[in-house]
Amino acid sequence: MRTALAISAIAMEVAMILLILGLSDGLVGESVRRQRGIGADILMRSPTSSSAVTSGPAGIDESVVTDIEKLPGVAMAIGTAFSMSAGLNTVTGIDINQLDRMAGGLGYVAGKPFEQPYEAVVDEYYAKQRKLSVGDTLPLLNRDFKVAGIIGAGKASRIFIPLRTKQELMRWEGRLSQIYVQLDDSEQARGFAEELQRMYPDNPVYTMEVFLSMFASQTRGKADEFVDVIVGIAVAVGFIVVLISMYTAVLDRTREIGILKSLGASPGYVVNIFLRETALLTVAGIVLGIGLARLGEAMLENSFPLVTVSILGGHLMRATAIALVGSILGALYPSLKAARQDPIEALAYE
Repeated sequence: MRTALAISAIAMEVAMILLILGLSDGLVGESVRRQRGIGADILMRSPTSSSAVTSGPAGIDESVVTDIEKLPGVAMAIGTAFSMSAGLNTVTGIDINQLDRMAGGLGYVAGKPFEQPYEAVVDEYYAKQRKLSVGDTLPLLNRDFKVAGIIGAGKASRIFIPLRTKQELMRWEGRLSQIYVQLDDSEQARGFAEELQRMYPDNPVYTMEVFLSMFASQTRGKADEFVDVIVGIAVAVGFIVVLISMYTAVLDRTREIGILKSLGASPGYVVNIFLRETALLTVAGIVLGIGLARLGEAMLENSFPLVTVSILGGHLMRATAIALVGSILGALYPSLKAARQDPIEALAYE
């Protein structure tokens, strides 16, 4: 029972570490993939944007899109107005046909682009999570929208509605949150971004690669504290359970320890016995924990399609190292206690 408890605690520790790291990287990676899937080379954001992650009210005049499209080297430019829904998904107002052109096709799974003011297009993962089909009603921004189409994932947002409708509901008439620019030659993105920044000094302008790098860095930075807390809790649980388990093992084997020491076993030999046992239990717990994490990954992605879990090789190495170090530290005190026991007192222990 003691062995099973120790292995289970280590397994839970490893599984928690892998899942929280996988969730953090998975959600960031999915957001980056969706932004990259637009096919833009340049991104201009509203002056109210405080970082790559957050965005304030729409602050770009619509006329800027037309002005940018007139510049030499610009293939097309589209403006969007977006905000977060109650479910923390982005609701993006956009010209869906222009997005289709820029992204090289949205890959409709069902339905068609929206044509009416209160129609919406959602991606396949959001549709699966909410159990939506074409023609269903979707409450958004205190209004009911009809689902006109379902597209493949990986194109900017989960939910799209007509730009004019979004602006009207948010009272952002004639204003945009950001502008995506596609160039004739993507190699000119850096120079073009610098030129746009000079033309519009109040608006942050980025190449998409720079923006996505900043977005990933800032998002991970915001998640690091939460991840560290969960990892810390997992480590503490594993450490305490191993400590108690090995301390109990020392008490149970006091007479055996006395016999070993009376036969000439050194303190190092006794410590080595308990550390080897701990290492064996830890390896078993790590293997079980990886299996539990993979099972949890499959269950999460099946039950919550919007949740992306990405368990990488680096995560496996980190979880393994943490579990090994935590378990060895947990076993160290009981092992040293066993090594310091007097053989005569140990043999007389009842």
